[in-house]
Amino acid sequence: MANVQVGGLDVAYVRLGQGPPLVLVHGAGVDGRMWQPQLDGLEGEFTVVAWDEPGAGRSSDLPPDFTLADFAHCLAAVIEAQHLGPAHVGGLSWGGTVALELYRHHPELVRTLILADTYAGWKGSLPPEEVAARVEGAQRMLAVPRDQFDPTFPGLFAGGPPAGFVPLLDAMAAEVRPETLATELSLMAEADQRDLLPSVTVPTLLLWGELDVRSPLSVAYAFQDAIPHTELAVLPGVGHVSNLEAPDGFNHTLRTFCRAHT
Repeated sequence: MANVQVGGLDVAYVRLGQGPPLVLVHGAGVDGRMWQPQLDGLEGEFTVVAWDEPGAGRSSDLPPDFTLADFAHCLAAVIEAQHLGPAHVGGLSWGGTVALELYRHHPELVRTLILADTYAGWKGSLPPEEVAARVEGAQRMLAVPRDQFDPTFPGLFAGGPPAGFVPLLDAMAAEVRPETLATELSLMAEADQRDLLPSVTVPTLLLWGELDVRSPLSVAYAFQDAIPHTELAVLPGVGHVSNLEAPDGFNHTLRTFCRAHT
């Protein structure tokens, strides 16, 4: 684990392997450890970097009024500090929204985009009534006493969580900071990146779980219609956290795409 200083914040990351750079951006309510099967499976061919975003894992707490653009600028600083750009940049769920925002502000750092089970912001990808329901659910989650706080979202997996990753999921959940989760969910609820999508000129992989109920395939099809150079890959029988539920298929698809665009 290393870190880079960005505007007074320590931003931590793991870097493994040698080869074309692949930067992985985790979802909300977790940290860079969610990419463990990708770090293990891809370091033989790529320089794989998985950060802990500000407010998560071993990184500093979030400052007040942190914005989606601030997350993108911090991610850019990690890439620049390691002289990795342009890199393959992949994000899952909230991480894909951050990856898109990185492309908005720092397109020169992005060789390709890998958008996995993600959103152009909730406002940009989901019906208004679904956004309202998620905001209400988030408020209930965050209103409980700290000793009862459970950051686990419903519908993350097609079935139960994969048994081999339950200890990892529990460890990450135990370290979630409610203030960070509140910021992530508020930003996600208000984000609408539909204006950005037609201007994405890099090759883009849409990597989706067939049974994702949090970001259903209809969201992937909307991305496919809006972004000029896309490739859609659907992992059968898999839910929202597709990198953990089907790590072999996820890694194979990601590896094949990056090889084709290196």
